[in-house]
Amino acid sequence: MVYAIELQDISKQFSGHEVLKNIQLKIGQGQTVGIVGGNGSGKSVLFKLICGFVVPTSGQIKIRQQVLGEQIDFPEGVGVFINEPGYIELFSGFKNLQYLAAITNRITDKQIEKAMQLVGLNPKNKAKVKDYSLGMKQKLGIAQAIMENQDILILDEPFNALDYKTYQDVKEIIKHLKEQQKTILLTSHHFADIEELCDEIFVIEDGELIPLTDHYKKQFMKK
Repeated sequence: MVYAIELQDISKQFSGHEVLKNIQLKIGQGQTVGIVGGNGSGKSVLFKLICGFVVPTSGQIKIRQQVLGEQIDFPEGVGVFINEPGYIELFSGFKNLQYLAAITNRITDKQIEKAMQLVGLNPKNKAKVKDYSLGMKQKLGIAQAIMENQDILILDEPFNALDYKTYQDVKEIIKHLKEQQKTILLTSHHFADIEELCDEIFVIEDGELIPLTDHYKKQFMKK
């Protein structure tokens, strides 16, 4: 199998506190992998490591077989939604995505419009982002992650605090991306949010990444 993402013995410390311990993870191209864990469990730190935003204390990360921090500084072709992206609150959603797209200058306004429409946002809507609902901001974040047609997607808590309708909308968006054979890594507080989407699920607890076996699933579901 060709791996899109490989983590080998990844550990991360902050001020002497070990947040992640000897993480091992391999994600094949086109796979969807989920990570479940509570607040402060290290999910977001793990994603920032994979994106090159944070440097591991020890271990090696490969993106498409290239070593992060040695062969590449930041992985290309990776769409990222970590926490809530920093938007310009007085701009519309479309204007925000235009501004972000100008950094790489790889896509047209039509492609931005297509990404917004895919997630159920109207690119012609002139409403300012400060007036967006939480669900609309989540959708805008996903549109930002997919608008350049990246083949690897890193989605941190895409279901966070959504109402039922928006939750279902976002789930359908991820199903659509999965059908396109995107490699997707996503997190959630809740196993039920991601069970049907993922080929494999892990739990992150006490800094360790644990495969969600049937035995561990029963323990986790009781929490």
